Amino acid sequence: MFVELMPLLAGRTVMITVAREDDKTLRVNVIPTTKSGATENPALTTPLSYKGTPEELDADLGKQLASYVECHRALGSTLASAKAEMDAAAKTAQEEARKKAEERRKKVAEKPADNLAAPATVPTAPRPPETASLFVDTRPAAESGAKVTTTGEGGGGV
Repeated sequence: MFVELMPLLAGRTVMITVAREDDKTLRVNVIPTTKSGATENPALTTPLSYKGTPEELDADLGKQLASYVECHRALGSTLASAKAEMDAAAKTAQEEARKKAEERRKKVAEKPADNLAAPATVPTAPRPPETASLFVDTRPAAESGAKVTTTGEGGGGV
């Protein structure tokens, strides 16, 4: 039983509890703890709980522990490789984003230089056509019959 636990004990503590369920059965719990100071996936601390008679435990617990430890090691290895792949992908994505940003900066820096070489033309807005007003008399003063005073003397004005 302890030979099977040795790989699981590398870098962590394993707690084993044994409890009597009834007159004929026992329950054995194997509970791995997290590595000290490390944050890891909670799946790596999933306990193994095995219930059986003392004879069954003597015969099968070693095999069950070996299977549990192998699954635990495979899961740890899979999680480590997945994390490494995700880190590599994130690094690649950051590098590509940095390159694209650099290319955009270069294009922006090149555009003002191109604009300085060509003279800038400012478009002028077209003038609206002159329209006749109801209140403005566009006829000459002689035709309209209006009195136009050119000096301050005179009795009337417009």
